[in-house]
Amino acid sequence: MESMSSPEAEPGPADAPSVDALPAVAPQLRALRRRASLTLEAAARAAGLSPAHLSRLETGQRQPSLPMLLALARIYGTTVSELLGETVAERDAVVRAADMEPTAAGGWTYWQAGSAGRGMQALRVQVPYGSQGDIVRVHPGEEWLYVLRGRLRLRLGDTTHQLGPGDSAHFDSLTPHRIAAQDPDGTELLFVHTLLQSPTATLCLGPTPGETP
Repeated sequence: MESMSSPEAEPGPADAPSVDALPAVAPQLRALRRRASLTLEAAARAAGLSPAHLSRLETGQRQPSLPMLLALARIYGTTVSELLGETVAERDAVVRAADMEPTAAGGWTYWQAGSAGRGMQALRVQVPYGSQGDIVRVHPGEEWLYVLRGRLRLRLGDTTHQLGPGDSAHFDSLTPHRIAAQDPDGTELLFVHTLLQSPTATLCLGPTPGETP
């Protein structure tokens, strides 16, 4: 997201301080780029890097930051998990209603409506009135939401939108945003995001009880 001060880094939207906990990803980066039929120059340009910097990532001379991984995963049509070389067990394409267990987070109740570990995470969410309405979220990825019941107040940057049943929104989640139910009965929505599995995952739904916002 932010540029790095190191002379080896090229300024661009994908740059940010390195995440020390990330394992080596060099073995996967080159193979996944080639699988996507992208040259080094084309992939680097799409990620906001120089070819030299991307080459250093592919040879293990530098470690990518989390925003870099998100950008490269999107460009290569894959997931951060695959970039990190993680092996994910085969997942069912269908999620049955009976298997959707409710989970509480920061006053919201949500049900996992898709398989875990995918490039998109799908949720059905109940947002009570007055819950998390003052929390501003900013994180990598994209979000799409669809209002099922009630009215939703969505603030994107400096603009506030009122959404009713059947309305939807699709936005870059680096745009500061707030989500709140407008009616005392709360609201229910479908929610899809591309945050993947990252240390910033709690920013998507807000803090769980006991966490500091």
